[in-house]
Order: sequence, then C-alpha cells, then structure tokens
Amino acid sequence: MSAGRFAPSPSADLHIGNLRTAVLAWLFARSTGRRFLLRVDDLDDRTFTEIGHRQVADLEAIGLTWDAEPEWQSQHPDRYSAAIEQLSQAGLLYECYCSRKDIAQAPRAPHAPQGAYPGTCRDLTDDQRQVRRAETGRPPALRLRTDVITYTVRDLLHGDYTGIVDDFVVRRGDGVPAYNLAVVVDDAAQGVDQVVRGDDLLPSSPRQAYLARMLGHAEPTYAHVALVLNEDGARLAKRDGAVTLAEIGVSRALEQISASLGWRATDVDGMLAEFDPALLPRQPWIYQPH
Repeated sequence: MSAGRFAPSPSADLHIGNLRTAVLAWLFARSTGRRFLLRVDDLDDRTFTEIGHRQVADLEAIGLTWDAEPEWQSQHPDRYSAAIEQLSQAGLLYECYCSRKDIAQAPRAPHAPQGAYPGTCRDLTDDQRQVRRAETGRPPALRLRTDVITYTVRDLLHGDYTGIVDDFVVRRGDGVPAYNLAVVVDDAAQGVDQVVRGDDLLPSSPRQAYLARMLGHAEPTYAHVALVLNEDGARLAKRDGAVTLAEIGVSRALEQISASLGWRATDVDGMLAEFDPALLPRQPWIYQPH
C-alpha cells in the first residue's frame, strides 16, 4: 500500500518550520488515502538519539498519527549495503579520492553544469587508483556512474523541474551511505510513493529520482512546499527566538501553522477538512515569534 512520510534528521529540535512541513506531509498523505510513516534519518554523525525521541514526541503532541512504528535509519545498514552491491554489480560505481578542495579547483568541461562533479576519478586506471590511494591516505568515496547530465521530475507544486545529475556520491569515504542513496532506498523499502518536504530539497530530487530508476524503483510523487523564514529572509534558527514547540506551545503552534496557510482550523483534523493542495502558498512564510 502506498504511503507518504516525514523524515527529520535529529540534529536539532524541530522548529515551527519543520512542524509546518510535517503537518503538510501528513495532510497530503491523508487526503490521498495513503498511509503516513515517520522515519528518523539518523545516519549522520551529527545526529542524536535523544533529539530524535523529542522530535517524535513533538509530532505526536501536535496530533500527527502514523501507521507503523517510526523507523530509524541506523537500524537498517543491510538495506544500504544491498543497494551498493546492486549498483556495483551493474558496473555503476567507481572510487573517488577527491576532496572538496580538489573538486572546487578541478578544470571543467565547457558544457558541465555549475556545481557538477567534474569527473576527475571517473576513468582512472587500476594503477592510477593505487597512486591516488597512496597519495590521499584515506578510503575513497563511491560515486554513481551516470549517463545523463540533467534529469526532470514532476512536482505537484512546481511543475516540471530539471536539475543536475552528476556522478554524485552514494557512499562516503567513512563508509556511511550518502543521503541521496539512503533516502531512495528507505522510501522504496517502506512503500513511500509520495515525498512532501521543504522546497530547499527540490534540487536534490532529480538525482534521487534518477537513482531510484537505476535501482529499479518507481519514482515517487513530489511536492516541495514553501519554507518558513525569519524576518531577515533567512532560514529559521535558534537565534530567532521562540521557534521550537517547547517554547511556543502546542495550541499556539497549531494556530500559527493554520494561519500561515490561510485556514481557520486549530487542529490537524480540522486542517484536513480545509486542505486543498492547489491553494497552498508558493511563497515562504515569514515567521514572527512576537
């Protein structure tokens, strides 16, 4: 059965913008008859288990419900290893020894999109790889050998979006699966076919949709919703004052989320009755804590 999801990273407590996106993900799923799932994306070493548990509690406090126990990425290493092996067996991976500085300073082909990996390690010989290994003294990352430069996805709010699909990293040099791989593998394993998240992640969607195709999975339906910004037009941060649920309170947070979307309801069930994706704002909500 198809599903939508919310997948926070437990690096910091959820702020009002995260909570608003979670509510919208829940509304999209419920309004389309999908299951709704919660996944804690905790592969990064800058995440904390206790913060993840607080995030789950905050989402429950504002009335969100899910149809299976929350998953934690760190509990599924075999899932990512299997995907890496599948890509490797298909000849779609290669070792990369480049640092960020190497990539920034590398010459680029005239047609290469800005920000794309320049392909420095793509065609190294075995002897050249041994030399690079000795020079760097660190384990290589694994990159996906792509056969396109760009890829187009269809987004419910943004229409057709075309973005870069370079030879992106699928496993970091420290052995941790890269975000672009983990999210694709997890969504496929959980039956997620609807991805609702902040529009700052729209540029990553072409890479993820392309990788899903390479792994034999269907591309999900995307809906990238407008972000919440502070009064200076920047992304919300702790310095912006009362931004977390503990500081705002459940009732006030729900009132603010609803008002930001032009609704009157003050609970998620009431919001579901008013929900119409076509009427969602396309511009960021400027959050004023006072």
